[in-house]
Amino acid sequence: MAYISKRNYFLLFSVLLNFIFIIVFVGRLQKPVIRQISDKNGPSEITQNISNVTPQVIGEKQEVVGDLIKVTKVIDGDTIRLENSETVRYIGIDTPEISGGRECFANESTAKNTELVLGKEIRLEKDVSETDRYNRLLRYVWVPLESGQGELFVNEYLVREGYATAVTYPPDVRYSELFRAAEKDARDNNRGLWSKCVSGSEQDVKLQVNTGDEKAKNDVTVIQSTGTADCSSNKYNCTDFKIHAEAQSVFDSCGGASNDIHKLDSDGDGVACESLP
Repeated sequence: MAYISKRNYFLLFSVLLNFIFIIVFVGRLQKPVIRQISDKNGPSEITQNISNVTPQVIGEKQEVVGDLIKVTKVIDGDTIRLENSETVRYIGIDTPEISGGRECFANESTAKNTELVLGKEIRLEKDVSETDRYNRLLRYVWVPLESGQGELFVNEYLVREGYATAVTYPPDVRYSELFRAAEKDARDNNRGLWSKCVSGSEQDVKLQVNTGDEKAKNDVTVIQSTGTADCSSNKYNCTDFKIHAEAQSVFDSCGGASNDIHKLDSDGDGVACESLP
């Protein structure tokens, strides 16, 4: 019995020893992998790399705050084109349509926007939405002052000086209160369109429509059904078309830039109604 007991102790000791050996052996196999990773990327470097990772939303453009980009074209009072060919629609404001120059103060608003940003480097600020239904970037626009000290908030300036009205389209409402205050200041002081375009009330300014719109819409319906445009007089406006292709078709059929009877190409570059999708 004593022999069997000693034998059992010996077997138990052997099992424990083998178990310890296995643990040590496995541990030694793992060490080179850890060391290899450690040698390639030290702990401080790994920590630094992780801390520098910026979460990204798939499908959304990442914009670094503070980057400047040049404006190469002004389409109207609240829309511009950048050197990367992106089109930007200003958030929170609305200016009269430049199409045909028929809306009151459209030319003045476009001219002021041109003076402020054309050929200059601007800073873009995003709110919530990335683009509108026409795939234009929705942004607040800041332009550095010539003195080099500070920036001009273009959206707010256009409203405060009476070149634009304030509009609110949730969820992009970061500066909506500021824009409403700027509009009140412009209206109370009869600046810009508030002195030249008011025909009774605030609604008259914000809801102005071009004269003869119904007739123009009927004419466009005829074009769509017959494929024939009337080029004898100025009958159409960019707001009468749903997409750019329709306006371009009428523009080309009437002679293009050499006979822009409908004033669809405001800047004379051969492209009609560029603000349309």
